[in-house]
Amino acid sequence: MAKVTMPQLGESVAEGTIGKWLKKPGDHVAKYEALLEVITDKVNAEVPSPFEGTLIAILVQEGETVPNNAEIAEIEEAAGAVAPAPTPATPAPFVPIAAALAPVPAAPAPVVMASTAAAPVAAGGDPDARMSPAVRRLLRENGLSPEQIPATGGGGRLTRDDVEAYLAARASGSLPAAPAPAAPVAATPAAAPSSSRPASQPGAPVTFAAGENEQLIAWSQMRKGVATAMARSKSTVPHAGTMVEVDVTGLVALREANKAAFRAREGANLSYVPFVIKAVVEALRRHPRINAHWTEGGLLVKRRINVGVAIAVDDGLIVPVIQDADQLSISGLNRAVVDLAERARSNKLRLADLQGGTITVNNTGSFGSVFSSSIINTPEIAIVNLEAIVKRPVVLETSRGDVIAIRSMMNVPVVFDHRATDGAQVGRFMGDVKAWLEAVGPDTPIY
Repeated sequence: MAKVTMPQLGESVAEGTIGKWLKKPGDHVAKYEALLEVITDKVNAEVPSPFEGTLIAILVQEGETVPNNAEIAEIEEAAGAVAPAPTPATPAPFVPIAAALAPVPAAPAPVVMASTAAAPVAAGGDPDARMSPAVRRLLRENGLSPEQIPATGGGGRLTRDDVEAYLAARASGSLPAAPAPAAPVAATPAAAPSSSRPASQPGAPVTFAAGENEQLIAWSQMRKGVATAMARSKSTVPHAGTMVEVDVTGLVALREANKAAFRAREGANLSYVPFVIKAVVEALRRHPRINAHWTEGGLLVKRRINVGVAIAVDDGLIVPVIQDADQLSISGLNRAVVDLAERARSNKLRLADLQGGTITVNNTGSFGSVFSSSIINTPEIAIVNLEAIVKRPVVLETSRGDVIAIRSMMNVPVVFDHRATDGAQVGRFMGDVKAWLEAVGPDTPIY
């Protein structure tokens, strides 16, 4: 009898909710055939069966939330089926990145997984922490708070059926519409009693009621996952960094000359991100040991160049991956970045979009930053940032001597795992990134 377990749907995702079983007990399931839909705060994905055989038992019902690797079903394998290769006992952790402009706590509180049979919430507890991602998402999308809806789940837990029943009743007119949020009340310096209550929506604007001086906003599951992953990366990996200053005057001119036509043809803006990705992948061709993962047994160099792109989403971040980025043109890379960003922010990423990254590129300059030091997306060994492009006076060498000119300059920092590589190797790699970007001119192909 083979056990099916909850997969990890994203690097910082610690649990998943069963959205829908696509097979029922007694059904035959082919290997890699879609078996169920799983929902997390980051992605909804169909999960393929790792075995061929007959589905004997469903151990976790629709709407229930369980941690990664929990057993969710049993399959009786077909005769002659080949069992999957065993998973290594201690796989290297795969962690998402975040710009480390603020210090990471040295000892963050551990993440506690929600149980499907949790005890009732004690007075002053946090009911939101026990809701599944699907329930939180329904509340968020419909402007509801959990206090509005009677909960029928075990221990008073609010379930997806509770929310859907409430929405159906409201649509039929048997319930009043959800009340509009109260108008913000300006806090006053009067010595009012302090209040610490959890906000119903961690990502919502913070407003203070009369007499309220503070609020406790409960951490979302995504924020908990990011915090745990960041602390683990910083505490286990010796981070080191360097930065190159790049004259991107030619790149700026190329983009300005082509952006209108590109927009008309592609229906999307041409950004600077695909150019930096292209520079990185071209440099990786010459420095393949940077395109690698750290393992205890050695440097695992990757043949394929799969570039993760850090994308900010509500209350967190996610790093979907452009597979085989070295095979794409500038326009192809731009299209891939736009597609991943749109699907990440609309919660439509697939499981494959979150796997296989070999290096990460982070557009910290989109917020006006000119320098940032990111946390490595382990087990990758490097993360490259592109900062804001700023016009500055620069000394240029000419045949007639040095002159001062106004140039478009961009800082490109890199953070690397000092266990896996050293400053000299990374310096040469970044030198090639700089050379490619500074060589961009009017003849650089976009398609």
